[in-house]
Amino acid sequence: MTYLENGYLDTIIDWIPGMKDIQLRDLPSFIRTTDPNDIVLNFLIISAKTTYKAPAVIFNSFDDIEQDVVNDLSSMFSEIYTIGPLLLLLSNIPENGFKYITSCLWKEDHECLHWLDSKKPKSVVYVNFGSITVMTKQQMVEFAWGLAQSKQNFLWIIRADLVKGESAVLPDQFVEEIKGRGLLASWCWQEKVLNHPSIGGFLTHNGWNSTLESVSGGVPMVCWPFFADQQTNCWFAFSKWGIGMKMNEIVKRDKVEKLVRELMEGENGKEMRSKAIEWKKKAEEAITVKGSSYMNLNKLVEVLS
Repeated sequence: MTYLENGYLDTIIDWIPGMKDIQLRDLPSFIRTTDPNDIVLNFLIISAKTTYKAPAVIFNSFDDIEQDVVNDLSSMFSEIYTIGPLLLLLSNIPENGFKYITSCLWKEDHECLHWLDSKKPKSVVYVNFGSITVMTKQQMVEFAWGLAQSKQNFLWIIRADLVKGESAVLPDQFVEEIKGRGLLASWCWQEKVLNHPSIGGFLTHNGWNSTLESVSGGVPMVCWPFFADQQTNCWFAFSKWGIGMKMNEIVKRDKVEKLVRELMEGENGKEMRSKAIEWKKKAEEAITVKGSSYMNLNKLVEVLS
């Protein structure tokens, strides 16, 4: 048995500034190596050291949601600029005839928004594991039947390459089971979906863009992080912000069903939804004229001018 399997990842780390009592398993996945010469690990070490030489550090975040981290980083770096959520700042920029580049890597299917219009407020679970996360066929099947067994309405974004080495195809029996309450789409405009009144919860991989978009939409989450920073984002969602439920790496349909039901109908889900609305308001406040992110952006522009 290795350190990755024997419970060692449950070790609590109490010396990381701004992240007290985080477990080793909740740190970025790139450090889960027993090889000190691992290329990615050493790249991150070099990048972290190089950051100390930077005259300023810019974050797509806002002060309230990572206040402890921001405070501690401010003691390490001369200039810290939190200017997020960028998607909300972007919405405040007046139309000037220029098109901006989105973070979307796939062609969007706009029909799902019409489907959402037909559903009651807070009645739909949005399921999307991002642009690059992949899973096994068995994991996909477990997610599928867990969603079906939950009896909840859901919109599931299934990329063509979602399943490793295979086509992302679900059984005919599943498709028949979810008629009328489940919609499968290839991609969507996530910001609009998360801000749609019918959305009541988000089953997510916790990429930072998705996490911030969920916060900005006031939507609570079931978290199934895959790699990179996603484990840490998940930890913040359930440990610090109170708007996420953590799902085990091993996907079982009964667990998926239980978490989705709790998210949409349970007391824990109601509490998370209430906290999610509070975080949405704080995110919106951050990008107002007197908000922290808005003022930081202006300071950054002045420095660069």
